[in-house]
Amino acid sequence: MFIDTHTHLYVEQFAHDVNDVIKRSISEGITSFILPSIDSNYTKKMLQLKNKFPERIHLMIGLHPTHVDENFEFELENVFNYLNSKNFIAVGEIGIDLFRDKTKLQLQMDVFYKQIKWAIKFDLPIVIHCREAYEQIFEVLESFDKNKIRGIFHCFTGNEKQAKKIIDFNMFLGIGGILTFKNSNLQKVVKNISLKKIVLETDSPYLAPQPFRGKRNESTYLPIVANRLAEIHRVEISEIAKITTSNAKKIFKI
Repeated sequence: MFIDTHTHLYVEQFAHDVNDVIKRSISEGITSFILPSIDSNYTKKMLQLKNKFPERIHLMIGLHPTHVDENFEFELENVFNYLNSKNFIAVGEIGIDLFRDKTKLQLQMDVFYKQIKWAIKFDLPIVIHCREAYEQIFEVLESFDKNKIRGIFHCFTGNEKQAKKIIDFNMFLGIGGILTFKNSNLQKVVKNISLKKIVLETDSPYLAPQPFRGKRNESTYLPIVANRLAEIHRVEISEIAKITTSNAKKIFKI
């Protein structure tokens, strides 16, 4: 049994068949789906899915770094109000993304910092999005007592030194389809990382594993990632399921 710790089931790529995708994934052993937030435009759809599958779907709330713009104050108010409703299990996905736009770096750092403070206030884990911003992410995290923060470094693709620094911040590594890519350095990195510090994710509809690379990703494919991780660590896939599911339950308290 697996938990997909990061899937965007509410986006337009699933608009026509989300119910089928969820049922198909359940038949493949996916017991729970954890949905990260992007911004307020998607919250209603997230809540609708939660109402349809209340025992299967769990929600985060947060402002995604690529959606930090001139409306950030409104968006942060929305996040805080929803956190007060106590229906969310994490603050995410939050972080810093410098892949396309470096002009909002300081604003992204400020928004990231504020949302971590809220996570501590509400005793919730954080789920971090990082793209070309490891040092900036670390700079913000170093502002906090690492014993007060916990969570997942989503879609980790860094090196072993970065992985160990993330783990030292009381974080787990979110591992997905990139692990199956032929030339991915991630395979060498995770070989030296304890399974007790790894959770599985798809980030669907993005980053589908081989042999579906380039197509729409979905939680159904999570066992493909688990199988590759099992090969790398030379254990049975049942062991991967047991450990990563236990990790996810511990982080999110589900």
